[in-house]
Parts: sequence; structure tokens; C-alpha cells
Amino acid sequence: MKSLHDKREKEKQIVSLMIDIYCHKNHHTKHGLCDKCQKLKEYSQHRSDLCPFMETKTFCSNCKVHCYKQDMRNEIKKVMRFSGPRMIFYHPILAISHVIESWKEKRIIKNETK
Repeated sequence: MKSLHDKREKEKQIVSLMIDIYCHKNHHTKHGLCDKCQKLKEYSQHRSDLCPFMETKTFCSNCKVHCYKQDMRNEIKKVMRFSGPRMIFYHPILAISHVIESWKEKRIIKNETK
């Protein structure tokens, strides 16, 4: 089983990759990120560092507590909607493992509500 630190770092890595894809494709940055995306990346990493539910949750979308400010939450949703489907082309192993983990989590949540 992964350590809490490893899990946190993996989540930060995946979100960072998604922000990178979004920024490069939408804001046409070649090296680095635009200011807005850089702030979003820093914010998301900070929120991940502070997450008290990291040990038990799989993804923020499945969490009962949303710790992002509303404007940042809207921005990260845009990024994920755009980058999520494209992850299969840039990082196929991460994308497939994410889908598998999502299915498992949804099954667990469904069984808990029965």
C-alpha cells in the first residue's frame, strides 16, 4: 500500500500534468505556464498538502468536503474537463489507472449507501 506522502505526491503530479496540458493547448505557452495557470497549480498543490482526507479519499471529486475556493474550483473543473480526455494521449498509464480507481471508488460509494 502507498504511503500517505506517495499518494499526495502522485495526486499533485497528475493535477500538475493536467494543468500543463490545459495551459499549453489553450494559452499556447511553449515553456512554462501563463500566470493564471501557474497560480492554479500552486493553489492546487497547497490544497493537496493541507488535505485532511488524503488517507481515505481517492479523488477530490469524490470528497464530501470541497476545500477549493469557488473561483479556483471552477478553474480546476475547466482544466479537468479539457485535460482528462487528453491524458490518454500524453500519459496513458496514468489515465488508465485513474479510470480504474474511479470505477473502484464509485463501486465502494454505491455499496456504502445500500
